[in-house]
Amino acid sequence: MLNISNNKLNTKIDLSKYKSAQKVFHKRHFKHFNRFLKAFAIVVFIIMFLPWTQNINSRGRVTTLTPDQRPQTIQSPIPGRIEKWHVREGDFVKKGDTILFISEVKNEYFDPDLVNRTGQQIKAKEASVNSYGFKVNALNNQIGALSRERQLKLEQAENKLLQSKLKVQSDSNDLVAVIIDLSIAERQIGAIQNLYDEDLKSLTELEEKRSKFQEKQAKRISQENKFLVAKNEVINAKVEINRVRAEYAEKISKAQSDKFTAESNGFDAEAQVTKLESDFTSYEIRNDMYYIKAPQNGYINKAIIGGIGETFKEGQRLVGIMPSDYDLAVETFVNPIDLPLIHLNEKVRVQFDGWPAIIFSGWPNVSYGTYGAKVVAIENFISENGKFRILLAPDETDHEWPEAIRVGSGAKTIALLEDVPIWFELWRNLNGFPPNYYQPEDGTTTKKDQ
Repeated sequence: MLNISNNKLNTKIDLSKYKSAQKVFHKRHFKHFNRFLKAFAIVVFIIMFLPWTQNINSRGRVTTLTPDQRPQTIQSPIPGRIEKWHVREGDFVKKGDTILFISEVKNEYFDPDLVNRTGQQIKAKEASVNSYGFKVNALNNQIGALSRERQLKLEQAENKLLQSKLKVQSDSNDLVAVIIDLSIAERQIGAIQNLYDEDLKSLTELEEKRSKFQEKQAKRISQENKFLVAKNEVINAKVEINRVRAEYAEKISKAQSDKFTAESNGFDAEAQVTKLESDFTSYEIRNDMYYIKAPQNGYINKAIIGGIGETFKEGQRLVGIMPSDYDLAVETFVNPIDLPLIHLNEKVRVQFDGWPAIIFSGWPNVSYGTYGAKVVAIENFISENGKFRILLAPDETDHEWPEAIRVGSGAKTIALLEDVPIWFELWRNLNGFPPNYYQPEDGTTTKKDQ
């Protein structure tokens, strides 16, 4: 039948005698088939010039518009042991409600009266600070009294020095007078001696003059002795002044040293008070941390550590919570080559998992089961999956998103670009070209009206 052999059966056998051959080998079907081909070609040619919206398809998932509305886990900033649960999985909790109670696992915090005892230590240290303050005041008074007493002692010693100097001056004058009297007595003896030698004076008068001369010499010696004693008193007065200064300098220095020691102890006590106050506040806050509370209104998803008596480390996840109030959004990921085609407020169509839909990605107006969205955030750094993250929010001008969708559900997104003929889109895909690059007219919206 295929005529691939030199032995041709069609020349030896007449097939027209058979009914099947008579039904197949006739020329009536060619006319209808040719009409069908012409009509199909015309339809295809017309379809080639229909508008087609270029688009970027990607996969994503439902999330929330702001980070604080997304599912989160609750951790404890301190290590502990679970003592009691106050909620069950699926329960609704309000902000500040107690979720579970934990107990301490570190031995330095085992004392149940730790806060009160720390408060008592603070009071004791504050009393110590006040005592040091009183001691400093007393030492200041003592230093003032010693300074005044030193001044008086110095004035007294200086007066005594002045008296000694005056006495030295007086004794010096007396000594000069005695010396003058002695010289007069000596001259008188010489004169009497001459007169005696000439028998003009008697021996009695000569001996009387000699006696007076001896008295004058004795008086001179006595006066010299008094003069030296007065000079010693001046020296003693100067020594006394130096002694007073040294004595009170030592006393004042000791008092100042005690004052500085008291001030140093007072500062140390104040530092200890500050540290104890910090510890007191930390203990109070730590006691409040024994009650794990809900950070916002929401539903308890899952108890990650659920057993009574189980211990955990600080920062370890304990329970998951889903906020009750949230604004839905979709996060999707686009290839780096398509990122320049995405702009803020760009129109996007979203198909949620579980909603049956007839999708014509190039004809969004005739696609059933898609919902409108717009681009609100574009990540500037590539994600771990090698794509750029795009955040989509509901389009207020389109149909509302279904109420039954939940955070974490899958979604397929179709970013709508320019309108081009179908033939151009086929030609672009056959050649592997990217969609047309364009910029929105106002920098924030697309050129075409969705």
